[in-house]
Amino acid sequence: MKIRILALLIISLFTFAAVSGQTSDKKANPVGKWKFEAPYAPEGYTSGTIDINLADNKYSTSISFAGSDYKIPGDKTKIENDTISFTVLVEGTEVAISLKAEDNSKMTGKAVYTEGEIPLTLTRDNPKN
Repeated sequence: MKIRILALLIISLFTFAAVSGQTSDKKANPVGKWKFEAPYAPEGYTSGTIDINLADNKYSTSISFAGSDYKIPGDKTKIENDTISFTVLVEGTEVAISLKAEDNSKMTGKAVYTEGEIPLTLTRDNPKN
């Protein structure tokens, strides 16, 4: 009787471990074009796109604001776990952007500059990516 209970317990543990390993979360892939909303930003900077690219094992970023095709290149792009950070120079002011991937189609974060902090919400421009 004790052997059956012990065997059942061991089988249960192995089954749980196998199922847990198969359902573990995959890291979100940040590469692609993301639409952003920043409703508390100054007029003209409340929406646009952020591009995150990967070439030669190095990430790069750029940002463009709605109504403009001009892309401002990101600097100091760093990706660790599900966090992305970079800086951009907007009208002579350095803006530090920090984003956290919630899943493969949504990120949230903030833009910090001399006037304060602005919350950001990003959605993948092409959700099939």
